[in-house]
Amino acid sequence: MGTEKRMWISVNLDQRASQTRTNIDNRGEVKLDMTDVFTRSKRSWVMSRIRGRDTTPEKVIRSMLHSCGFRFRLHVNDLPGRPDVVLPKYRTVIFVNGCFWHHHAGCKQAVYPKHRSRFWRLKIDRTVERDKRAIRRLRYLGWRVTTVWECEIERGDELRRRLTIFIKSTAP
Repeated sequence: MGTEKRMWISVNLDQRASQTRTNIDNRGEVKLDMTDVFTRSKRSWVMSRIRGRDTTPEKVIRSMLHSCGFRFRLHVNDLPGRPDVVLPKYRTVIFVNGCFWHHHAGCKQAVYPKHRSRFWRLKIDRTVERDKRAIRRLRYLGWRVTTVWECEIERGDELRRRLTIFIKSTAP
């Protein structure tokens, strides 16, 4: 049993070693960095599948709104931030945001990655600032704005009620 355990540890260490790469910093010191669990080409393929429109949460929200009798436009380029759903009759826009990409405060999915943390923190923080600017500009133009977070989709009935109340509170 003792040799089996040692063999497993050495295999495990060999696998971890294959997932590291050697970098030499500007002082000539060797640094080991943990790389991604995917190869570079696989990570590229995975990231290319992440879309900014027609995501599953967006489709769920659109279906929900349509079943409630609301009619809307999608991704209106003329409006700041290009909102995901626009209800012109109610002067209301809805952003459907992913918890990770838009950093939903308090959500377990809104975690900064540990690998390349500076890069990810800057990228996500810029997205949050861009969202805030777009919302301010939309409100200045007289639009009512709400955000639906990816994690809220699971609570369908509660979300349906919240959106219906929000939209109809501005009924013409």
